[in-house]
Amino acid sequence: MAAALFRKSKYSTISGIRTEPPAPHHAGLTAEPLKKKEIPEGLWEKCKKCEEIIYTKTREENLNLCPRCSYHYPMTAQQRIALLTDEGSFKEIDADIESVDTLKFEGVASYTDKLAASKKKTGLTDAVICGHAKLNGIRYALGVMDFRFLGASMGAVVGEKITRLIEFATAKRLPLLVVTASGGARMYEGMISLMQMAKTSGALERHQEAGLPYIVIMTHPTTAGVTASFASLGDLIVAEPDALIGFAGPRVIKDTTQANLPEGFQTSEFLLKKGLIDRIIDRRNLRAEISLCLEYFTSRANSKGSQKKEAAK
Repeated sequence: MAAALFRKSKYSTISGIRTEPPAPHHAGLTAEPLKKKEIPEGLWEKCKKCEEIIYTKTREENLNLCPRCSYHYPMTAQQRIALLTDEGSFKEIDADIESVDTLKFEGVASYTDKLAASKKKTGLTDAVICGHAKLNGIRYALGVMDFRFLGASMGAVVGEKITRLIEFATAKRLPLLVVTASGGARMYEGMISLMQMAKTSGALERHQEAGLPYIVIMTHPTTAGVTASFASLGDLIVAEPDALIGFAGPRVIKDTTQANLPEGFQTSEFLLKKGLIDRIIDRRNLRAEISLCLEYFTSRANSKGSQKKEAAK
């Protein structure tokens, strides 16, 4: 009964409404279908921390920081050099040293092939750039590791360039700054890579005996043989926020010690609480704070030098 009451016997129509698609304005022409616009790859990305969608160019123009949560994305060696030096003041040293496949390492790809691929990808000869520069007029020695080159692993060339940089700073009586980022020793070079830990540490001992400052900036990630050698020997050790810093991986440590590990025990924030790191510095403040540290250390070194000269008289 209810269905009968609400049943509509016929439907009304409105006259004058065209139901067919409109004819083209010009005879003989047909309307072209709309083309789907392609968005260029890499234009937008999801932040690894806050998971917000961000404009890639905005992140790159913001010192590689997420514009929403300030997550610190990696920087290339060239970008860090630009951040930490006066424009045009950086002079590279030992740029022509290149790795060789001494052990004839073979795997999925040969070591020689991997080196060639990394050189093509980064434009670097190896995983570290060394030289001297000025920051707000203060001259100092600078080494910057680049994780894009085989994970910035430390082989004979990385160890040699770092050692030569230290010896250069000692000979010229310059403060030394090294920016670390590494997956550890370079397995393709076997025992040769492990020898670099002792070599770099020995050079730093002589730098310290000369009464010269050494500053380390640990960035994400700094691990294994680099952490266990020159990265942990600074007079001042600073790090970027949320940086992964450690020696072995959590699973290896847990299997070895049979102990429950605290959450986030390999972050820069945790290591700051435990005393390994002296300070965590946001990248936006890094240039200014490093400049202040260099100014302080340089004035102290000059003061000590003057006192020694007076005592010698």
